Amino acid sequence: MTLQRRHLWLFAFSTLLLGACSGMRPTSEAPRPPVVFVHGNGDSAALWQSTMWRFESNGWPRERLHAIDVPYPLARDADNRPQAGRTSTAEHMAFLREEVQAVLKRTGAAQVVLVGNSRGGNAIRNFICNGGGQNLVSHAVLGGTPNHGVQAIPGVNEANEFSGTGPFLSQLNAPKNAQGDEVCGPAKWLTIRSDNNDKFAQPDGLWIGMKGKATNVTFAGPELKGATNVVIPRIDHRETSYSAAAFEATYRFITGRTPALDIQTEASVLLNGKVVGLGLNPIDAQSGNFVNNLPLAGASLDVYEIDPLTGQRKGAAVHQKTVGADGLWGPFKGTSQAAYEFVITAKGYATTHIYRSPFPRSSGIVHMKPERVAEADRSAAALVSFVRPRGYFDPPRDSMRLDGKTSLPGVPPGAGVASSKLRLDDKIQRTVAAEFNGERLVGLTWPMAEGRTTVLELTY
Repeated sequence: MTLQRRHLWLFAFSTLLLGACSGMRPTSEAPRPPVVFVHGNGDSAALWQSTMWRFESNGWPRERLHAIDVPYPLARDADNRPQAGRTSTAEHMAFLREEVQAVLKRTGAAQVVLVGNSRGGNAIRNFICNGGGQNLVSHAVLGGTPNHGVQAIPGVNEANEFSGTGPFLSQLNAPKNAQGDEVCGPAKWLTIRSDNNDKFAQPDGLWIGMKGKATNVTFAGPELKGATNVVIPRIDHRETSYSAAAFEATYRFITGRTPALDIQTEASVLLNGKVVGLGLNPIDAQSGNFVNNLPLAGASLDVYEIDPLTGQRKGAAVHQKTVGADGLWGPFKGTSQAAYEFVITAKGYATTHIYRSPFPRSSGIVHMKPERVAEADRSAAALVSFVRPRGYFDPPRDSMRLDGKTSLPGVPPGAGVASSKLRLDDKIQRTVAAEFNGERLVGLTWPMAEGRTTVLELTY
């Protein structure tokens, strides 16, 4: 049996086991349990968009799907030391607990399903095992969570929550019973990992700034003893949660059934979300910007319908709004056949032109942020960013193209980079296109001299 066939067999066999390991089988008569999605380090609720569409397409009520936005989503460098614009494990867990309690109150359900990516899984484990969530969660799904650390080198940054030898993960991984299980009952647990393509589950420290040094973490680092552990070949760190394959494994585990993977299209779509920005670190201005999910009040957003072949606007703006204290830029009613350009204007940022492929379904988590242009890029006539929020670019694995070229600037071999930046000398506005595994985006270049930049943002 070849290595590739063995990996495929492992995935197929694991998914067959999910039904036996799942105690919940919703029927048409029984209400579907509420699902709370928990994003990863530095991310936002927006990454769960396509996953939620797939749940909806399999009969899950939209009002029973809830993705949280951690205001400050980055972990502290040292969990035991306050750090501006970052959250500790205790703060992260407390925020999740409040969100779960709100969902239970709103839905009247007794329990929720928790689904987390990467750092989101840390908060889920902490909540269930240490934060009073043991009886509030029926199923816990962890995609790509570094359960045994991104590195497990004794004495190396052990105060960080991602240290496999540090106090946070050591107490979570301590045996819970005579069998040595690392999970807390009575919740049922699923982990999803890559066979070898997760940048944060690598035996070599290349992707964490320690090239050539052993991390003491294996490809199986995300697995937990006592959980159902599924391996999906060649998926990357984010795809452990946001891919169709990860959805299938998750759905099987929760329901014991095989889902349809196609996203069902709605004729008209209602879109909304937040405009968020980058904040200046109030303690150390030299440290630059920190990631947050806070509303960018005062920003303005315009929406234009565009020609999907050229990126040219079809007319005047179809939606305009100045963002208020809640950060919301909608609601905007559009169609699933149309392609749109979103233009964000905000003080201190470049005017950002975001191009997306058509939205097949409604969504309230279409979050967007304007760009800040690096000093080194200001000399370009035009700047185009090609981004994949729900996964990484992997040149040996993926079929991709940007402005006619198959080699993406700044994207090395291996699934570790989610954006590519193209600097252009063209002073005349023109069409620019990008493709990734069948998804195609088309937009226009905009003059950097006017403080404008283009973002081609993939949905899948």
